[in-house]
Amino acid sequence: MRSTLMRLTDFRWFLSAQVVSLLGTSMAPVALAFGVLDASGSTSDLGVVLTVHMVPLLAFLLVGGAVADRLPRRTVLVAAHLGSALTQGGVAALLLTGRYALLPVAALGFLGGILAAFTTPALRSIVPQLVPGDRIRQANALLASARNTTKILGPSLSGITVAATGGGPAIAFDALTYLLAAGFLTRLSLTAAPTAPRPSSRMLADIRDGWTEFRRIRWVWTVSLCFCVINLVQVGAWQILGPVLTRQLSGEETWGFVLSARGVGMLVMSTLMYRLVVRHLLRLGQLMSALGALPLLALGAQLHDSWLIAAAFVAGLGSSAAAVGWETSLQEHVPAHVLSRVSSSDDLLSYIAIPIGQLGVGLLADRFGGFQVAATAGIIYAAAAVLPLTSAAVRRLPHAQDDHARTA
Repeated sequence: MRSTLMRLTDFRWFLSAQVVSLLGTSMAPVALAFGVLDASGSTSDLGVVLTVHMVPLLAFLLVGGAVADRLPRRTVLVAAHLGSALTQGGVAALLLTGRYALLPVAALGFLGGILAAFTTPALRSIVPQLVPGDRIRQANALLASARNTTKILGPSLSGITVAATGGGPAIAFDALTYLLAAGFLTRLSLTAAPTAPRPSSRMLADIRDGWTEFRRIRWVWTVSLCFCVINLVQVGAWQILGPVLTRQLSGEETWGFVLSARGVGMLVMSTLMYRLVVRHLLRLGQLMSALGALPLLALGAQLHDSWLIAAAFVAGLGSSAAAVGWETSLQEHVPAHVLSRVSSSDDLLSYIAIPIGQLGVGLLADRFGGFQVAATAGIIYAAAAVLPLTSAAVRRLPHAQDDHARTA
């Protein structure tokens, strides 16, 4: 079946674009962090640069979804990738020439966040236009494998590059990958919009219609609420408490092994999902997603580092299964002409909880203790993951292998 997918010219170009772009993207966070710190010597500068990327991403997601449903998705992706090449190239130029200043770097980060708001919905909705309906799961599994591979290789490669030459060259490489990806995307044969908008249709009306469709499909908003709660309790606890608590238990090097183990687990499961055929893919994904709570529970219980590493590997398995199941379910069952808008509503509801959790976890840890907060976050995570299964709409949603783009 893999050879069948690779014989599809459009999918082959899209996969090539994703591999190139994701490799650069996986290198960028390490390069940006050390590039800004080396140039400014200020952790507050780094915090500002990271924050100004997230704010416009959240603010423009619904607009990005409406645009991706109104215009050809190839056009949206090519324009967004070219824009990202310019913004990352600008940051790289400031670092490489020694002209770093917070305002221009933050402004470029803000523009990058806007571009990401247009990229994400288009990426999530273009796959059904590239492959037959009975190959969507395999396509998502193959894309997930590429993404997970770059998550394993990219940070290490970036660390080596930063250590040898500084953050500027690594960010310049990210800009180059966006440019190459845009070139690959121009080879796609998709030239038409998913559906022609009514002559009187306005952007606000399109956004409102997309939100209405999102609320209409019960299983979509039910699982989206689950992801919102999971992101609220997991992202901050994992990103902030994870390295701190791991250092207290066994040392900094263990955290690197934990992250690597999780990445390997994600890669293993995305490979398995290419072959795995189940009748209820969303149900499987939700059950597997509960495994993501295990590392937080292991931290909270102060288990030996070998148990924490094993828990991270199993969590990676669950995370990848949930991601492939969710993407495939959306693409199989949500009508094509509103898929980007429904996806952007899902992303907005999920992402908006992340900064809240990141801001709150430190305060909670100061009051109740980091290990207690991690354990509590793990319990809430597991409960939120399985709670949607109480809905028959989630449990019984079929894996539409032979019925592409069914409505809910």
